[in-house]
Parts: sequence; C-alpha cells; structure tokens
Amino acid sequence: MKIGERGQVTIPKHIRHRYGLLPQMEVEFVPAEQGVLIRKKALRSPVDEVYGILQGDTDTDRYIEAVRGR
Repeated sequence: MKIGERGQVTIPKHIRHRYGLLPQMEVEFVPAEQGVLIRKKALRSPVDEVYGILQGDTDTDRYIEAVRGR
C-alpha cells in the first residue's frame, strides 16, 4: 500500500467491513509503540453533550415548575 500525493491511503474493503469503518466516518491516528493506530473517533454521548447545562438549582421539580410558569 502506498501513500498518495495528498497523504491518502485506501483501507482494504475486508478490513473496513471487519471493523465497521463506514464512508464519512471520522477516524483518528494515534501514535503507538510499533507505528500508528487508526481507530474510530469516539463519539460523545448525548448525555455528555447536555451535562451541566442546568447550573445552580438542581431540584428538578422546582425547575420544571418554573419552566411551566407555576
């Protein structure tokens, strides 16, 4: 396998299939002792995306009542 002029390589189909590498999927290159590891980029959980969005008052019932205007 060769690296193209633009730094691109083609991952063989059987390897893409075996590891679930799909078109448009993001991967990351990780330095390893014997070379470079290519792995799927970790997706953030939807919970992680909104964690901490409600700063301050953590009483859920009071928050819901305030949002509902009661």
